[in-house]
Amino acid sequence: MNATFTQASAQALTPLDSRLPRVGTTIFSTMSALAQAHGAINLGQGFPDFDGDPALVEAVHAAMRDGHNQYPPMPGTVALREAIAAKIQALSGRTYRPDSEITVTAGATQAIFTALQAIVHAGDEVIVLEPCYDSYAPNIELAGGKVVRVPLTSNSYRPDFKAIAAAITPRTRAIIVNTPHNPSATVWTAAEMQALADLLRDTQVLLISDEVYEHMVFDGHRHHSSAEFPALAERAFIVSSFGKTYHVTGWKVGFVAAPAALSVEFRKVHQFNVFTVNTPMQLGLAHYMADPRPYLGLSDFYQAKRDLFAQGLADTALRTLPCAGTYFQCVDYGAVENASHLDPVAFCEWLTREVGVAAIPISAFYATRNDAKVIRFCFAKKDETLRQALALLQKRLR
Repeated sequence: MNATFTQASAQALTPLDSRLPRVGTTIFSTMSALAQAHGAINLGQGFPDFDGDPALVEAVHAAMRDGHNQYPPMPGTVALREAIAAKIQALSGRTYRPDSEITVTAGATQAIFTALQAIVHAGDEVIVLEPCYDSYAPNIELAGGKVVRVPLTSNSYRPDFKAIAAAITPRTRAIIVNTPHNPSATVWTAAEMQALADLLRDTQVLLISDEVYEHMVFDGHRHHSSAEFPALAERAFIVSSFGKTYHVTGWKVGFVAAPAALSVEFRKVHQFNVFTVNTPMQLGLAHYMADPRPYLGLSDFYQAKRDLFAQGLADTALRTLPCAGTYFQCVDYGAVENASHLDPVAFCEWLTREVGVAAIPISAFYATRNDAKVIRFCFAKKDETLRQALALLQKRLR
């Protein structure tokens, strides 16, 4: 009888009505699989191929050995929230209360998802600036919102404030801003942040400020956090990532800083989608953050890798675009003989199969087809890995 019931039930099932009907396998998974299949050097997906500081790992081990292996408080351990608040105050001058305005999250992607679930109601509009990180739009749609896409300025990838202003309507609930910017590697200036503050000051529009690459800014410039601008800070969920900062992306630990009223709503959702985050990692991070030198030195660390990679690319037909921050280098492949006619996805597939180096097409960061001949490499790799990739590129792309 049970078998008959099971068979009848299975026959009665209809295909699911997908919540995300336009979403398939991401380009990151596709290119990583292709790189593995062809033994290519993977400069596509954005993660290091080197380990974090052994002292940080040891701090986590110490927390485990000391018995800190049960649930921490829902918003995060007190020690880590206090360390985060102290760092923000030192770098931006703004004070966030650890008890009510800092929440530890399971990475930055969960932080952005949770913020959107907390603030977006059915039919609300959320502005994203294209090209943009691929999780933004699905997260908005899962919250019942409408994605409003505003392109960054062509070629320079700088914000177009006239276009942003024109996109704001009575239904606009929030805008997502990412600086330093993935994928273009641009960094917003203080004047641009102030322009955003002026634009939003007399509105009810909230801000999700994605600052996961905050410590990777080059050539003497600096990152300007939304925390520095009162008109932005009062309406912002500021998101960052320990994985990016400390070379441990697989740990998936980040945080959100937001005013108390926004944090209350954020935590209502947070407690039901992850509840809390790995205890010993939080305590290990709190201990490690007592020394600011690892994050204060990160810009110099990655600028050296950017320079090594860019100098090597100068001996190829690839044209480097400006890289002011992050650990990504964009290039134009329009001068590559025998392959410049390919669209960006096809070019990246060709590069992986025929040259042995994997990259990501910038077109993947747009909703609709974009045929700009621009691809993105990740240089968060060992110098040896970068040199090996450069040797292959120099050999085939002259």
